[in-house]
Amino acid sequence: MSITQGHVRIQNLSLHLGQVKNRFQALDRVNFEIQPGEFICLLGPSGCGKSTLLGALAGHLPISSGTLTVDNESILEPHPDRGLVFQQHTLFPWKSVLENIAFGLKMKGIAKQKRIEQAKKMVDLVGLKGFEHKFPAELSGGMQQRVEIARVLINQPRILLMDEPFGALDAQTRLKMQMLLLEIWQEIQTSVLFITHDIDEALFLADRVLIMSH
Repeated sequence: MSITQGHVRIQNLSLHLGQVKNRFQALDRVNFEIQPGEFICLLGPSGCGKSTLLGALAGHLPISSGTLTVDNESILEPHPDRGLVFQQHTLFPWKSVLENIAFGLKMKGIAKQKRIEQAKKMVDLVGLKGFEHKFPAELSGGMQQRVEIARVLINQPRILLMDEPFGALDAQTRLKMQMLLLEIWQEIQTSVLFITHDIDEALFLADRVLIMSH
């Protein structure tokens, strides 16, 4: 991935959720851009539409009107180019750390030896060397999130979408993960949109902080 990739443009974006009788507007004419390699924190109270916006960027939620593009390509469906990390991990409990990280490459048809080599590089990147053959249940919460991040990054996404990924961690582990994320971001230089309701976290991590309200 090049630092010239990962340009997100959101213009007059509106999005409705719910069925006909219960239909409501979740996003109303949202406008902003993310420059290639930029780290943006999206700050706002619960229910203001932060996660809905992330869902639209990931390609899981269709927009009602407006424009939503990454590198001038409209977002119509999910794609590994847009990596999504949630607060709770989505690791396969029956797969090892290495197997979980390599899974995305397996889905792409990458040969086993090559995907294992790439997965080992990701293990090193997130600081989990020595834990390659452990299973998710044998890891701490912080370690599980490291695996989750590595599993997304192995696909070399143009943008990393993070929905309060450290919200379930204790304060000390959370700080360690924030510092690790910054180290990883400085190395891979991918664009990041990070959702949080924690002002201190936003100020610590971001190039820019965007605020959403009801």
